Formats: sequence, structure tokens, C-alpha cells
Amino acid sequence: MANACDDLRTLVAQGAEVVVVHGGGAAADQVTVELGRRKRYLTARDGRRSRYTDAAALDALTLGILGRVKPAIVTALGDRAVGLSGVDGGMVKATRNRPARATVDGREMIVRDDLSGRVSEVDTTLPRALLAAGFVPVVSPPALGPDGPLNVDADRFAAALAIALAADWLIVLSNVPGLLRDLDDPTSVVPEVPADLDVSVADGRMRVKLQAAAAARRAGVTNVVLADGRADSPITAARAGAGTRFTEGKPDVRAS
Repeated sequence: MANACDDLRTLVAQGAEVVVVHGGGAAADQVTVELGRRKRYLTARDGRRSRYTDAAALDALTLGILGRVKPAIVTALGDRAVGLSGVDGGMVKATRNRPARATVDGREMIVRDDLSGRVSEVDTTLPRALLAAGFVPVVSPPALGPDGPLNVDADRFAAALAIALAADWLIVLSNVPGLLRDLDDPTSVVPEVPADLDVSVADGRMRVKLQAAAAARRAGVTNVVLADGRADSPITAARAGAGTRFTEGKPDVRAS
């Protein structure tokens, strides 16, 4: 995180308008443990696994993202950074997921109390006003649902915000150098993938990142890159060609 924040501060000093989007699953898990609660997950019938966000889990998630991760990022970015959630100003709205059959704690059931959703609307008034005044919005879930906050995926959140802002760049940072042909070989980065990529080439969180990034590229974000957040200057490196770039072409892609 420190390297990315240092890199962003340099870009902002050079006149770039930057919006930072982050999640905080690890911090939420730590808060959950500290509160003496159990981490729980849903496994959908198609095999997809996700966080079970009942009211207690949403509380821990909000505490982790807004109370721990966001202040650290805002501090690292300097005194022009402003911390926001999707709830603030109704900036990012979401529709709640419908009750669905899933496996929880080894038992199949219909889950009705999951407070998760999908981004449905983005109002750019607040981030545009902050950008115009020279600030750096630092934005994160939760989003605003019909009856209160909802957990939404941070990568999809970032893609939706980039689309709504008509951003020139969407750089998705991860803990790998990009999409890899061989998971055991960090040098096997796929340099380019098409926006209509079959995301089944990846698993787990990487599949979601690919879905979000590809959706942004298809919606008109010109430069979309999946890059290594651990690099010394990860944003600059991604802009210079590091990582996996999303294109309109159809190169051969086979990743494990």
C-alpha cells in the first residue's frame, strides 16, 4: 500500500486527477476475530464462494474498511485525500441480492439475511466536486441499498465508478504481476487479454477482478490494466506497460 500511495502522491503533484477505490476484507476478518465472531461464507450452487454478510458481518466489514483501512490510506496520501464510502451523498447505490439457496456451515439452506448486493447506480457529483477542488477521493464499499448499507465487491465498485466518471485509466492492483499462464511462474504474465475474455481462465478473486476490469473496458474505459500492487511504483509501472492490459483484440489466452 505504501508504494502505491507514494506513487499516487507523485502523480497528483504532477496534476493528475485520481480517485482511489479500496476494499478491506482482511481487516474485516481481523475485526471479526477480535469481536469473537466467526467468519462465515456462502457457497452457491454453481460453486462460487463469497462472504456471508449478515448484520454482524456487515458491522465488522464496515469497521474494518472505514475504521482501519481507509484512515491508513488517507493518511498515506496526504492532506488532500478525502475518505468516503459509497453511502456518502448517495454516491454508489446497489440492489440487494435476492434470497438464494446456498451452503452455509456445511448445510444447504435458503439465505434470506445476506446484506450483499450489486452496484446499480453511481452519482459522480461528489467525487467530481472534490476533484475540481484539488482533492483525492478515497472511496470504498459499502454502497447504499434501499434499506441501508450493502456490501458490494470492491473491484466491481471500482469499475462502476471508473465507467461513470469516464476515466482514462482503471488500474486494478493485486498481489500478483498480472494474469498468469502458470500460477507457479510469476514471469508468465499474459500481457494482453480481450475485453470479451472468457473469465473461466481464472479462479476465485482473480476471476472477479477480470470480470470487473473487462466490463470497464467494454464500457469505454480506454486503459484498463491488472497490475502488481507490490511493485515500487505500481501505478507508474502499469501505465508504462507492466501487468495485463485489456484490449479489443482477441489474443490467445491460456492461464492456469
